[in-house]
Amino acid sequence: APSCLRMKVLVLGCSSAMAMLFSLQLDPENTGFIGVETFASLVHSHELPLDPAKLDMLVALAQGNDEGQVCYQELVDLISSKRSSSFKRAIANGQRALPRDGLLDETGLGIYKRFVRYVAYEILPCEMDRRWYFYQHRTCPPPVFMAAVTLTQIIVFLCYGARLNKWVLQTYHPEYMKSPLVYHPGHRARAWRFLTYMFMHVGLEQLGFNALLQLMIGVPLEMVHGILRISFLYLAGVLAGSLTVSITDMRAPLVGGSGGVYALCSAHLANVVMNWAGMRCPYKLLRMVLALVC
Repeated sequence: APSCLRMKVLVLGCSSAMAMLFSLQLDPENTGFIGVETFASLVHSHELPLDPAKLDMLVALAQGNDEGQVCYQELVDLISSKRSSSFKRAIANGQRALPRDGLLDETGLGIYKRFVRYVAYEILPCEMDRRWYFYQHRTCPPPVFMAAVTLTQIIVFLCYGARLNKWVLQTYHPEYMKSPLVYHPGHRARAWRFLTYMFMHVGLEQLGFNALLQLMIGVPLEMVHGILRISFLYLAGVLAGSLTVSITDMRAPLVGGSGGVYALCSAHLANVVMNWAGMRCPYKLLRMVLALVC
């Protein structure tokens, strides 16, 4: 562990003398573990350029351990902004030493960072997780999936509206039902229709409702959980919709991305209910009732 730490410290841009200092002062007996108080005193005495937020996170990490210690790899992962599984467990189970309203006290933030803070309080139930997300959030990769799906739905709707000269109840137009995107149980052999029907909509009302929820709920979820998880969740909801129609009504055509929207709403609703005490999103009771009604 000490030799591994020395290599990591060198990678991080520290000198070989600093690597030796870490090895000798933090763990002179080569146990592979260090105490947070020892590390904090070393940081202050040698004026090491460590982000105070990371030091707070290190304290929270140690509080998840009965002996108040962390291993070298956890320390290296924290300094290099890699969130290890052990850190996640400590955040989930350990005590929080940070002030409850820490992020809300931040001043001088730009518009985007304020939005990131809003997303943190909207989605995450723990202050420690919110602070980690806020300080470690990167704009790359951006939340492109929900934006791309919504934009594609709008473009498809406008194309069919202009082609058919019909903007309300488009499904009543014979040419609309001939679209290769619409799902119908009679077309189950064309497997792509199980998903592509999400790009078609009945009219402006359905499109507007779905697009609004996709952007209001889907984008924050994608920013926190990533494109892979949210795209899988959304597409699973779309697929569940077409499969359900295949069972419940063999005569009904199906259009709209409502299946994916309901999957996003249900996931967010479940998160709010399961973490009710920790959620800081405003009007959460009213929002839960509205989500259930929808």
